This record gives sequence, C-alpha cells and structure tokens, in this order.
Amino acid sequence: MSLGLLPDQIRPLTDDERFRFRCHPGLSCFTECCRELELALHPYDVLRLARCLGITTAAFLDRYALVEQGADDLFPRVFLAMVNDGRASCPFVSTQGCLVYEDRPAPCRTYPLGRGASLQEGGTVAIFHVLLTEPHCRGFAEATEQDVALWTAGQGLAPYHRMNDLLLRLVQHPQTKAGWRPTASQCQHYLSTLYDLDRFRGKLPATTPDHDQLASNDEQLLACAVDYLIREFHGD
Repeated sequence: MSLGLLPDQIRPLTDDERFRFRCHPGLSCFTECCRELELALHPYDVLRLARCLGITTAAFLDRYALVEQGADDLFPRVFLAMVNDGRASCPFVSTQGCLVYEDRPAPCRTYPLGRGASLQEGGTVAIFHVLLTEPHCRGFAEATEQDVALWTAGQGLAPYHRMNDLLLRLVQHPQTKAGWRPTASQCQHYLSTLYDLDRFRGKLPATTPDHDQLASNDEQLLACAVDYLIREFHGD
C-alpha cells in the first residue's frame, strides 16, 4: 500500500497474535498514511466508492482511477489516482480525515495489516496476514490491543473479503496456473466487466436467471460477473 516499506517493516502475523494499534485524529501522524502511496482497487472498492459519491462506475474510473499493466501482471491493475499536490495525497482525504470513510477501500480498512489469499485444492481459501510498521505511524504507541479478528470486525472488512475472494477463482484458475494468459481484448473485457459493473448490468439479457435480483443487488451482480468471465475465458 505505502511506498518504500523496508523488509524489516513487514512481518508475518498469526491470527491469535496481539498487537497495539489505534488511529485517531489526536495523533500527530493523522492522515499521513493517506499520502505517498499506491492504492490498488478491487472491483468491490470501485463499486462502493462510486455509490458513495453518487456516480456511475464508469464515471469513477474516468475521474479517479489509473489503469496499469506490468509485464508480470495477469490482468490490468486499477489504482486510485492521487492528487498532484507534491505529496501524492488521496483525493478523498481532508484535515478532518477521510471524506468517504464509510465506503473506504479494503486496503485502507486493513491497514496496518496486509492480507493475502490463495485458492487451495477443493476450493478452500488460505489466508495470511502481515503487520506493516511504518516509522511515521504513532498508532503503534497506543495502548489499545488488537488481533486479526478484532481488527477485521472493527473495520467492517467482512463484505470486502467476501467479494474480493470471489476473484480467486478467476485469477488463480487451473488453466492460468498451467500457463494460460489473456489476450489484450480479454484484458479489456476483464476491466469493463468487473470494474464498470454498471455497464455489465446494462448488458444483462432479460432472460438471465434472477435478472431482477441481479439488477438491484450489487454484490450478487459482481459474483455473476466473475462467473461470466470464468465461462468466457475458460469455458467452465
């Protein structure tokens, strides 16, 4: 998430391990973690932010997102476009804090933790966490003790994890592990389907099973979009 983290500032964290951390406006470093960072967005992050701002997913992508794809990236990656203020600040940060706090992205909610997930045989998901101890952060000097479960619950991460983990079936598909790589047009299809969910909703045939429910339920629609791409790319 943040730029320039050193290896000794990232360490594995077991689920039952406790750590001290609390962020609040009284800290001298308040909102410092909202600057000079690379904030990758999942499709659910874009969806929540677009709804919070009262704009379409297409408008959000146009105004607030950057799309990049490195040589080692399977699919394009979407990042929040930072403000050109000399500090690469988040466009939604203010002196009072986050302007979209109730719908802030998963990386913001998860910090100071990092979370990794991998799809195992049988469809189970293996999870691991790391603790990110940035030198500027005064939150670690607070007396409040946390563990992974407490922090996850307190930050409202359950729907984010649930929706983000749906993508594992696509990005860690067996054919991908065997060497499959998407074409340029498939990469664009990936973006327009998962990140511009309003566009995908508009293309749903009226004969789609549970059409009316999908038209009104964003989470079910995103799950439908993942299934659609798996069928399109892999025939499953």
